[in-house]
Amino acid sequence: MLPISEPAIRASFVNCTQGEAKRLAVPNDLDLRPWTDLDFLGWRDPAATQRAYLVAESDTGLVGVALRVAPQQTGRVRRSMCSLCLTTHTGDGVSLMTARKAGRDGRQGNSVGAYVCSDLACSLYLRGRKEAGRRLDETITLEEKIERTRSTLAAFLGRVMR
Repeated sequence: MLPISEPAIRASFVNCTQGEAKRLAVPNDLDLRPWTDLDFLGWRDPAATQRAYLVAESDTGLVGVALRVAPQQTGRVRRSMCSLCLTTHTGDGVSLMTARKAGRDGRQGNSVGAYVCSDLACSLYLRGRKEAGRRLDETITLEEKIERTRSTLAAFLGRVMR
């Protein structure tokens, strides 16, 4: 992924108003991000843990989505798998994140969801730059895994924009 600026991030959101995009908490360490290792920029709002954001490159430019993070169920240890990068985590390492759909469907309350690494570091887990949980033993190459993750993400973003 190429480095992106704060104004470009704010302009990319498809499922919130311009006012909401202006007010959302953009990471202040954009210049320190490992851009060449990222398939998308994802972060959690430090002031509101139920909010997360994801910005990805697409054929039409940047696409940003605001996400709601479902509360974690307590009481039992479980293992879950991220639907983007296929990394398994125990405990609260994977969260259900829902995105309000863009346009009229979103204004009517429709949303789509996916189980995603809670810290949105899928790209780093995929490339072995960050360790947590387990990765499936697969015979495909890293490039094929990256392409699968990007395709899965593109399909999710497509459902948000449809």
